[in-house]
Amino acid sequence: MKNRNVSQFINHIRSKYFNINTLVVIVAFAIAASWVWGSLGMMQRNYALQKDLDYKTRQLALTELQRDTLALQKNYYETEEYQELAVRESLALVRPGERVLILPENSTVADTSAAATEESVALEPGNLEQWVNFLFGGYSRSISGE
Repeated sequence: MKNRNVSQFINHIRSKYFNINTLVVIVAFAIAASWVWGSLGMMQRNYALQKDLDYKTRQLALTELQRDTLALQKNYYETEEYQELAVRESLALVRPGERVLILPENSTVADTSAAATEESVALEPGNLEQWVNFLFGGYSRSISGE
């Protein structure tokens, strides 16, 4: 009896699921899956190629900027103004009527110029003050009591 039920079950499965319609659906699904897989592979390849193209375009733009900068520097170095400054600096020459003042490194005048640059750096607002300026429209000095 068990053998009979098993053979009936097998025949039922075979007749219901193993037919031409099921085979057509499986083949169609396989074709659709391979098409999707191929499309995804092609999209990934195109993305990688586009990324390489963008990188090379940025490199080209950077190289062109460097070339233009070097051309401008070359033009500047060929000017009479630069040549005069370079000669005056390297040979310590002066124009008529000018006087050269050479200070020792530890003089008080040299120290005051260094202090002035430190004060100008110290006057830059801090991060909190910049945020307050941004959020409240530049009223941070009046708010902080300065």
